[in-house]
Amino acid sequence: MPQFFWLHEHMEHCPTMAAWLYEQFSYEYVGQSLAEWQHEFAAGQHNGAWPSVVAVDNGQLLGGAALANDDLPGRSDLGPWLACVFVTPQARGQGIAEALVEKVCERARIEGVERLYLHTQDRADYYAKRGWVTVEQFERWGKPQSLMSRDLRAASGQ
Repeated sequence: MPQFFWLHEHMEHCPTMAAWLYEQFSYEYVGQSLAEWQHEFAAGQHNGAWPSVVAVDNGQLLGGAALANDDLPGRSDLGPWLACVFVTPQARGQGIAEALVEKVCERARIEGVERLYLHTQDRADYYAKRGWVTVEQFERWGKPQSLMSRDLRAASGQ
């Protein structure tokens, strides 16, 4: 059974998590090297830009998700964001991604966030089944995207 930790408490997993994100979402890192992204992501665990929760089982990193200040270039009017959701292929289908997302939402609620945003190329159905609503469709990185939001007040029963 995985345990969930905030990445700043277990920075030994930070380079791996950043590398997975760099590979999975490579279209977002054009013009940025892996080393630059790893540095930015690591700094973001302490400066509030990318605080991330990770799932770990017997010392093995399974995935993570972040509460990002800014995750969509040109949309600084929105935020904060659920970002960097990734679970290793062998750990998928076990509810880990959903638990990671809920941990990010819980932290956002505690910080007084009323609405959280995300963008996705191909997982809008997944998020819609979990209370996220499509705000708009747009194209970025040469592909259609869904901009979605979740009202955290309703989710917490307020």
